[in-house]
Amino acid sequence: MIYNPFTFILFIIIFFWIVLFFVMVQINLIALAFAEIGVPNQYVFAALLAILIGSFINIPVKRIPQEIMTNETRIGFFGFRYRVPTWKKKETILAINVGGAVIPTLLSLYLVAKTNLWGPAVLATLFISFVSYRAAKPVPGVGIALPAFLPPILAALGSMIIAWSHAPTVAYISGTLGTLIGADILNLKKIKDLGAPVASIGGAGTFDGIFLNGVLAVLLSTIFT
Repeated sequence: MIYNPFTFILFIIIFFWIVLFFVMVQINLIALAFAEIGVPNQYVFAALLAILIGSFINIPVKRIPQEIMTNETRIGFFGFRYRVPTWKKKETILAINVGGAVIPTLLSLYLVAKTNLWGPAVLATLFISFVSYRAAKPVPGVGIALPAFLPPILAALGSMIIAWSHAPTVAYISGTLGTLIGADILNLKKIKDLGAPVASIGGAGTFDGIFLNGVLAVLLSTIFT
């Protein structure tokens, strides 16, 4: 059978453009979200670049020792062989993702100070923190898992009820800080029993975790207000 090499090249080109299209859509949506919450246009690109670079940076803040039974060994004693569990000490490195947690948190605090929406922001953040804490589940070997679309949807709905005229801003603040507090900070005590090698607050990628919740909350609240 003869294969046409140009067909394979064409497939690679089409696949590249599809990936590029989805990346550009995500970037445009994020830029739109930033514009809705009041980030000046001249700073949008810098913010996106900082989040992109920061998504590859995890700052270790703590080592959490863990004791996990990994296997068993056999010991001979007076002609008898016994199975003895072998315990191997391990540890989980707790880290904070710069692009997924640090920058979104700083941006949330900046928005609160800029808009002076302390009351609505605190109230909405407490609500999302409670929901995130109740919905978050520990997954052995992985970390703390949270239903992906629950926080942003509730953050959007809550912000429209609490602060209709400033719904996108409150949605971003509550979606970001509420998820950080409820899903991550309040569940830190559970990490020691999960056996995960790394627990990264904010996720491991740019469009992930806390950052994604904030952006989706803004977009949803913008659509319905």
